[in-house]
Amino acid sequence: QVQLVESGGGLVQPGGSLRLSCAASGFTFSRYAMSWYRQAPGKERDLVAIINNTGGTTTTYGDSAKGRFTISKDNAKNTVYLQMNSLKPEDTAVYYCSVFVRYRYWGQGTQVTVSS
Repeated sequence: QVQLVESGGGLVQPGGSLRLSCAASGFTFSRYAMSWYRQAPGKERDLVAIINNTGGTTTTYGDSAKGRFTISKDNAKNTVYLQMNSLKPEDTAVYYCSVFVRYRYWGQGTQVTVSS
């Protein structure tokens, strides 16, 4: 079965950096686009970034992530990453890894808190 396990969240000061990881299993990782979403308290879940490297690598970012976040995918490790730089308090949210394999699957999420 599809499993997604996020890690790397935590508390960071404004302007700091974090790298999130998502270890995937249960499907042929190299064949599927992977994405990161986030959900802040009382808000909807929003797209952060998507990466697809089936035949060339393409990335798409949500407006909040452009210029600050970088998504990457290591097919040898079945892992997708989200490098987050210049973090702001409004980046505080639970971050979820996701893949669509007949259905949309989600990880359990990892909390990112940006605060001084």
